[in-house]
Amino acid sequence: METVYAKTKEKMEKCLNSLERDFSSIRAGRANPSVLDRVMVDYYGVPTPVNQMAAVSVPEARLLVIQPWDTSTLKDIEKAINVSDIGINPQNDGKVIRLSFPQLTEEHRKNLQKDVSKRGEEAKVAIRNVRRDAMDDIKKLKKNNEITEDDQKDGEKKLQDITDDYIRQAEAITKKKEEEILSL
Repeated sequence: METVYAKTKEKMEKCLNSLERDFSSIRAGRANPSVLDRVMVDYYGVPTPVNQMAAVSVPEARLLVIQPWDTSTLKDIEKAINVSDIGINPQNDGKVIRLSFPQLTEEHRKNLQKDVSKRGEEAKVAIRNVRRDAMDDIKKLKKNNEITEDDQKDGEKKLQDITDDYIRQAEAITKKKEEEILSL
């Protein structure tokens, strides 16, 4: 039974980590280097993340500065940012690339909040799916007479407690991101 709990916690933790990764890529009006995490630059035929090719800094709240270690890659980085879905036009001055994050409109904030809420719900569904699979594992143990009926009931209650805890964590992460979006 303990292995079922351990596997369940591990999978639920992965759901939360995935949610946090998703939220880190959502632009909330404040400059955040993680918006570049999914931007891949064609570097000598190999897709390479921007943060492995350049120093990314945040000198102001709404400005990202990308300083490539190899200045010959400036155009490639600029091109990759243009074709990505981050929605910001890079400004290249020959040495660095600047990304200016515009102030969010109220309508855009509301859309972002809906998107964050939807992703939070998807994470909670994923957590519940993990619980369902773990419940099936416990039922199999009972069916194979490896545990008693009381052990099964106790196991299901403990799984529900674990699930409730992870659901609360997902809700807290979602609420924090929504507040961040609305507070700017």
